[in-house]
Amino acid sequence: MTPTRRRPGGAKKTDAGPLFTIVTGLSGAGRSEAAHSLEDLGYFVVDNLPPALIGKLVELADSAGEPSRVAIVADARGGAFFPDLQRALEDLRAKQVAYRILYLDASNETLVKRFEASRRPHPLAPADRMVEGIRKERALMERLREEADLIIDTSNLSPHELRDRVRETFAAGRPEGGLQVGLVSFGYKHGIPRDADLVFDIRFLPNPHWVEELRPLPGTSKEVRAYVRGRSEYEGFVKRLKRLLDFVVPGYVKEGKSYLTIAIGCTGGRHRSVVLADDLAAYFREAGHPVTVEHRDLARGEVAPPPNH
Repeated sequence: MTPTRRRPGGAKKTDAGPLFTIVTGLSGAGRSEAAHSLEDLGYFVVDNLPPALIGKLVELADSAGEPSRVAIVADARGGAFFPDLQRALEDLRAKQVAYRILYLDASNETLVKRFEASRRPHPLAPADRMVEGIRKERALMERLREEADLIIDTSNLSPHELRDRVRETFAAGRPEGGLQVGLVSFGYKHGIPRDADLVFDIRFLPNPHWVEELRPLPGTSKEVRAYVRGRSEYEGFVKRLKRLLDFVVPGYVKEGKSYLTIAIGCTGGRHRSVVLADDLAAYFREAGHPVTVEHRDLARGEVAPPPNH
């Protein structure tokens, strides 16, 4: 679960949230794509701004007559600017300036492939040892990651998909004091999403993969939905899960959490998790929460899961 700090309540906000968004994360994880997407949404995006000038930018934006949403792209900068960035954020909190942090993450394997494809060195890589540079940057950025309001794992996202994800998340207005929910269905054999706040494993449910006529169908088909929803195990689990969410979600809202990412996993990510993610989306919408749904592994090729799953 990602720890989230409570934001000051008296600072100026737009209908879509705080005026200021800090876009940060690991080199190669997609900061530039996220910034372009925010720009498309009408944000004033500032890149390469020395952290010491963040306070000045906030003063200028705050003195403007009409509120304008501002996104500031920040990174480790070889480690030189990072302490200044932490001090700048502490100063914003002291002045009760509302802001949110969007953190872009990715697996080491994905980052290595992206740097190799671009033929650019990692900013913290000593003697071109890319893996060591990624390790150092991950350690340096860990505190900022823990403070992030929203973490997006871009390991399995194309640049176009990342832009869509950011637009869907930041374009959706949320009620004051509300919570925006992201639901991700996935397959355990393809890895757990790195950006999930809550993860539910539903591999204990009967698997449509072992029903010959259902195996090639996706979890979005009416046949698979009917099969999964018709199991007594599913009905009992969903009732208990909703009771749990009825208890914990108001606590997240009370603590000032703006974004909640819930990952639901089955073996391949094509059947059971897809059905549950869509059912939970309906539950959250009925409760008044803006929701996005991503079926991460729905289109992946089939590989036979272990017999006990």
